[in-house]
Amino acid sequence: MYGTQLYEQDFYLWLTHNADLLREGLLDQVDIINLVDEIEAMARNEKRAVNSNLVMLLLQLLKWKFQVMKRSGGWEIQINLQRCHLHDYLSDSPSLRPHLDEVFARCYSDARKLAASDTGFGINVFPALAPFTLEEVLTADYLPEEPDLDYLRSVFNTSSQSESAEDK
Repeated sequence: MYGTQLYEQDFYLWLTHNADLLREGLLDQVDIINLVDEIEAMARNEKRAVNSNLVMLLLQLLKWKFQVMKRSGGWEIQINLQRCHLHDYLSDSPSLRPHLDEVFARCYSDARKLAASDTGFGINVFPALAPFTLEEVLTADYLPEEPDLDYLRSVFNTSSQSESAEDK
């Protein structure tokens, strides 16, 4: 039982068997088709993990910025933990750094929606464009300042006015 049959019946055994074949140089016996699929899946998983950590870091930074009265050491720990995870990924795979540039806006958009849901604030409280750069997000010890009061007044006044208009 080798090749595709082993892959379908016992994944772990398939992995170790193909690793042994590669180590021994028996390339003609390696299950190349499934091996290539698994390697590509690993690459996708690395990108997903980086995306997920970036979204969670952005979420924590938004909460830090906009929920000033709820700031805690626990939040700061979460920010630093997500940052550490990202730095570990980038240390192990520096080629993922350009990927962060590509997905930053999308990850921010996801974090913004999560922040609105988590805080109970309307989505418009959080700027449509990230209030911090990727470089700031990745910088150790960076914590965003609280939002400008004029900005908050304008957002909450706009929200109140649109809610009043909806009530009519």
